[in-house]
Amino acid sequence: QVQLVESGGGLVQAGGSLRLSCTASGSIISVNNMSWYRQAPGKQRDLVAVITRGGSTNYLDPVKGRFTISRDNAKNTAYLQMNSLKSEDTAVYYCNADVLDVVFREGNYWGQGTQVTVSS
Repeated sequence: QVQLVESGGGLVQAGGSLRLSCTASGSIISVNNMSWYRQAPGKQRDLVAVITRGGSTNYLDPVKGRFTISRDNAKNTAYLQMNSLKSEDTAVYYCNADVLDVVFREGNYWGQGTQVTVSS
């Protein structure tokens, strides 16, 4: 069984910073792509950033230059450093990962979400 656990959300003033973490645990051989999504009330869930196991990254245009995704493969953990936060960044942030488990099944997993609120 595989679980993704997120942490690091909270309330911050506009212009501030937060760092989100997501750790995959369970019967894991490897974690491949790790991603962060976000969903604001009444809106669809959008991909914010993705990082491959090798470290290649891609970002949603509105967060380019402000957010940085990184990972520690030894810890099966991904991070999202969010700087220069804006009120429009307010959303629930979800971690997503492609995981190869010990019986060689690849599955896609979601975390429970963490709230990020940016006050203006």
